[in-house]
Amino acid sequence: MAEGDMIMARPKELKRLHVIRKVLEKGIKQVKAAEILGLSRRQVRRIVKRVKLEGDKGVVHKSRGQPSKRRIPEEIKDKILGLYRLQYGDFGPTLASEKLEERENLRVSDETLRLWLLESGDWEKRRKTRGHRRWRERKPHRGEMVQMDGSHHDWFEGRGPECVLMGYIDDATSKVFARFYDYEGTMPAMDSFKRYSRKYGLPSRLYLDRHTTYKSPAKASVEDVLNEEVPLSEFERALKELGVEVIHAMSPQAKGRVERLFKTLQDRLVKEMRLRGIQTIEEANAFLKQYLPVYNRRFSVLPREREDLHRPLPKGFNLDAVLCIKTERRLRNDFTVAHNNKLYQIEDRTRASKVMVHEYMNGSLRMTYRDQSLRFKEIMTRPVKKRQETQIKERTKRRYRPSPEHPWKGFRFGRLRHRTGSDFRPQDTTEGAP
Repeated sequence: MAEGDMIMARPKELKRLHVIRKVLEKGIKQVKAAEILGLSRRQVRRIVKRVKLEGDKGVVHKSRGQPSKRRIPEEIKDKILGLYRLQYGDFGPTLASEKLEERENLRVSDETLRLWLLESGDWEKRRKTRGHRRWRERKPHRGEMVQMDGSHHDWFEGRGPECVLMGYIDDATSKVFARFYDYEGTMPAMDSFKRYSRKYGLPSRLYLDRHTTYKSPAKASVEDVLNEEVPLSEFERALKELGVEVIHAMSPQAKGRVERLFKTLQDRLVKEMRLRGIQTIEEANAFLKQYLPVYNRRFSVLPREREDLHRPLPKGFNLDAVLCIKTERRLRNDFTVAHNNKLYQIEDRTRASKVMVHEYMNGSLRMTYRDQSLRFKEIMTRPVKKRQETQIKERTKRRYRPSPEHPWKGFRFGRLRHRTGSDFRPQDTTEGAP
């Protein structure tokens, strides 16, 4: 077949041609063809007529291969490409289109300009190279490093409130500990770490992301710079006091083990809770106590070394005294402390100018000065400051009468002097006047 006889048809047009041929061969009626092709009877009649006159190419749209009537004229295209080569050669298509409209008053979309530049060879496709990530070997000992994070997900599939799963996974064994909370914050992080530590012990390192709960966003002060310290979040401060090293990941891929854990639990755990009709955080946490041992038996691995580096908590050690929020507050002259929009009265005599307020996970407070507890009570109703009423003496209002020599008197008779032209003075009516 000659090249000029070839017809470039699309699958939709080939189907249309096949049905139209059936109509021409009297195999089906035009009514049935319209039903099959989803066209009107009038449109089918037109296509049949065109195929009879033009042959198979009658099914091809007449605008095929024709330039669009809305296209930008060639002279404007050449002008834009010339300006790009002259002034914007190192600009990307998006920035170049903005500058052409801003400076040259030539409006062209960034995608159109990109296609022009690719066609002319002035721009090349630039693919972002995928960063190379090196596989990291597991730690040999359990407790040597634990990855921790929070997962925001529709865990109850609309049956219950939104919540966060705080998850821990041991790097050496992939053993999992998790618990549901209302939000991802300092108190949930401390409570989950307290439960993990009581069950397994204190890990040597904790691998976290850069969430504000785990890493303070505050800038270092002058004192911090001089002391070579960095601002710590409350969770970081507590871990430092417990001797747990904190490592902050620079990317989600760096702590990929806990990220993959959440991906698995978002599939498996969600379906398990759906089968049991779990709707509340309390029910979910109770179910985790049964589910996690089964999960760990199936998916955890044996460490390379048998030694466990989790440090057991000393007997009598008060973990709550460390895993709390500590805030320094100023002690006022009336021995009151303002904290969280509440006022507290210190009942002990102290020379402190500042006190430390400890907020515990159960909602209780403790105030200390130099590690010594202070007695205090909340002031439920603040005293209302009464305005000191100044005694104002009642003064009898007397009508003020200016003297005859007062300027106002002169102004009063100024009009008369102006009219008569003489220096008129009011007569003095007092006794003894001449």
